[in-house]
Amino acid sequence: MSAALIILLVLVGLIVLLALWGVGIYNSLVALRNRFKNAFAQIDVQLKRRYDLIPNLVETAKGYLKHERETLEAVIKARNIALAASQSAAANPADPNAMRGLLSAEAGLGGALSRLMVVSEQYPDLKANQNMAQLTEELTSTENKIAFARQAYNDSVMAYNNARETFPNVIFAGMFGFQAAELFKIEDPSERNAPKVQFT
Repeated sequence: MSAALIILLVLVGLIVLLALWGVGIYNSLVALRNRFKNAFAQIDVQLKRRYDLIPNLVETAKGYLKHERETLEAVIKARNIALAASQSAAANPADPNAMRGLLSAEAGLGGALSRLMVVSEQYPDLKANQNMAQLTEELTSTENKIAFARQAYNDSVMAYNNARETFPNVIFAGMFGFQAAELFKIEDPSERNAPKVQFT
């Protein structure tokens, strides 16, 4: 066997090894990206559940809170904005702007729900209403599920971003368009507390 043929075989072997290595990196990035997208889908399920509960909560409160129309309308408006933002983020959880929009909308919804709960505290008949108690219990349960789903999502995003940013993966990530994913984080420290939805 000639020296040129040996060199050619070694070069072909190296190219094949590099190609397999690149395929492995690409596949691992795809798997991690799919994992964080699935984790966001779990958040989305819980958000939709909450968005479905809110109109029932408002309808139950309407009969008692006749003088609080602005509060009720603010809750429905915030719910609709959050629903639209959630749909945008669900379409592409890797889009940082969509995630920021969702976080902002969720903060607005949390504030509106908190105001509704504060106002409803002033109405003893509403506090005693069985439907209202059941809805607030379901909403509290859903808030807890959202918190757990957010944690799982953020863990998946961190694993994806770490894999994406390490060398040599960063080279392949840039070549194949693997963008950094946005964490589902709360920017404003005052928003870190979940909306209180229980009656005392």
